[in-house]
Amino acid sequence: MEKLRIVFMGTPEFAVGILDTIYQNDYEIIGVITAPDKPAGRGQKVSKSAVKDYAVSKKLLLLQPINLKSEEFLSKLKSLNANLFVVVAFRMLPEVVWKLPKLGTINMHASLLPEYRGAAPINWVIINGETETGVTTFFIDDKIDTGAMILSKKTEIGANESAGELHDRLMQLGGEIVIETLHQIEEGTVRTTLQVENHEAKKAHKLNKDNCKIDWSQSGNRIFNLIRGLTPYPAAWTYIIDGENKWNVKIFSASFEEKKHSDAIGRVNSTKKEIFIATKDGYLKITCLQFPGKKRMKTHELLNGISFTEKAIAM
Repeated sequence: MEKLRIVFMGTPEFAVGILDTIYQNDYEIIGVITAPDKPAGRGQKVSKSAVKDYAVSKKLLLLQPINLKSEEFLSKLKSLNANLFVVVAFRMLPEVVWKLPKLGTINMHASLLPEYRGAAPINWVIINGETETGVTTFFIDDKIDTGAMILSKKTEIGANESAGELHDRLMQLGGEIVIETLHQIEEGTVRTTLQVENHEAKKAHKLNKDNCKIDWSQSGNRIFNLIRGLTPYPAAWTYIIDGENKWNVKIFSASFEEKKHSDAIGRVNSTKKEIFIATKDGYLKITCLQFPGKKRMKTHELLNGISFTEKAIAM
């Protein structure tokens, strides 16, 4: 049995959940690597990663390299004498880094590999209407999310579950599978399975403004899945046009009712408390949204200050 000396690499809140589980299970974390601080938002206030905040709170050694191949960073990394790197939601590592530790470099990915390799697996499984997903640990190689798999665990996706809700469940499940993986590595009992290349496997592409925009010509269920798959962040969005007004609106929650109708696709029907937007096969009832310059709010709260004419349309 070999005692593990772990360097952890990660950036967002999801990675914090895994790092904390490792910490709470009394594994030796000799270093934490995360993204450099950077200006963000309108005021360009310096933003720190969630992993940095956690590492500082636990007084863990922290490195924030700009260049993962720089001699200065590699020298510091080697001096830590780690025998295992654990990576969760970080950037792609150069070979000179992931080949360093004696016991290898493992990654925990929030999907059932080889499905949904890429940057946003939690979002895309919901957007695509999947009914199950999971987490996978694997040894990193020279491509993205393609290495030999160690363990995986499945979980069902709720019919109305949002990406935020699934994120929190997979973070917990991911913590459990990482601890099991660390135990196997420690005991020398790891058995890996090579990933079978499948060109039809679905990808988890990076989210951007274009693929977060609602296409009202799609089915109501497809739009509903997009909304919950992008909630709470970055959020599905649409333009709502009413006369001379054109608003860029984020939609955070809705429900879909299949129904035949003669309304134009995208037509906005509103009462004093409710908004229904027509799709080709029914209506989306919008229950939580955000207009420009306003906070996120329930529909009935928004309608206290905004009303729509019969010409209002989402597009």
